[in-house]
Amino acid sequence: MAAFDRLPAPFAEHWEWQYKGLCRKVDPEVFFPPDSERGPKRLRRELEAKRYCQSCPVLNQCRAHALQMHEPYGIWGGMTARERELFLRQRPVPQSVGSRHSPQKTRATAADARRAVRR
Repeated sequence: MAAFDRLPAPFAEHWEWQYKGLCRKVDPEVFFPPDSERGPKRLRRELEAKRYCQSCPVLNQCRAHALQMHEPYGIWGGMTARERELFLRQRPVPQSVGSRHSPQKTRATAADARRAVRR
């Protein structure tokens, strides 16, 4: 379950990045495959989602959000739930989001996650 206690304050500037995501123009099933889907079909769906993510203008914000919130489902910031879980085991992310954490920590986290996905 997502860590709701880590949600940013209810100010629009903490959420506005989501309006710029390429995923808003794509069927959500691309990013959230059915739990029962396995094998090549699931892999194709994940790769399709990741292609959108790679050219998305808010990739870093999305990835940082997913890592900080411990998003349990879907492709966020070019990472599957399993990739995020493995990444977080290796390197915990700051617990707060939005104005309560520094942008430098978010950038470092997103850069670390990019390297982890490439491995």
